[in-house]
Amino acid sequence: MSVRHELLVDTPHGEGRLVTDRSRKPIATLLLGHGAGAGIDTHDLEALAEALPRNDVTVVRFEQPWRRAGRKVATAPPTLDEAFVAGADRLRTRSPLVVGGRSAGARSAARTAKRLGAVGCLALAFPLHPPGRPEKSRLAELRGARVPTLVVQGERDAMGRPEAFPADLDLVVVPGADHSFRVPRRGDVSQEEALEILVQSTLEWIVREVVGNAARP
Repeated sequence: MSVRHELLVDTPHGEGRLVTDRSRKPIATLLLGHGAGAGIDTHDLEALAEALPRNDVTVVRFEQPWRRAGRKVATAPPTLDEAFVAGADRLRTRSPLVVGGRSAGARSAARTAKRLGAVGCLALAFPLHPPGRPEKSRLAELRGARVPTLVVQGERDAMGRPEAFPADLDLVVVPGADHSFRVPRRGDVSQEEALEILVQSTLEWIVREVVGNAARP
């Protein structure tokens, strides 16, 4: 059972919002940022917020100030990081912190993970490069998290197909999925199954890499 709570947050770039789906006895807290073209209500972030608290992981989604202000396009990356950090600073949790997000939110999480004292980073649909520009790699940004990192990537993601990532990364592939984790109607998996892959892989990774490592001496 989980309890939902919302909190408005002052940031250097305007008002943000934290939406928390809290587990009664959390083993970890997952702070998620959204992408550059959508908010915290995308189906992947909602799936995590619905499922993980039932499995003892509190999920907190941070809505960026640009989104709350009604803009359609995200502001510059440094402003996203500063707002994300301001949101994280308002968290009150005793459980290990995992930062993450989808697309631009994943980039911001990777850039701020060490600063926030996170023990893990979840990168959903990480935009490894701009569409059609594989030479503009953002791999260094992902590596820069310097904490255990899980990448969950759609098989057909135009901003970074799974085979473009190094083999040593912890990577889960969602069959047939695009950058939004949408799958073809007659694909190998249904939309429900695609989201279940995302949720279960995230939960298993948190238990194995984050909670497990924290318990080791």
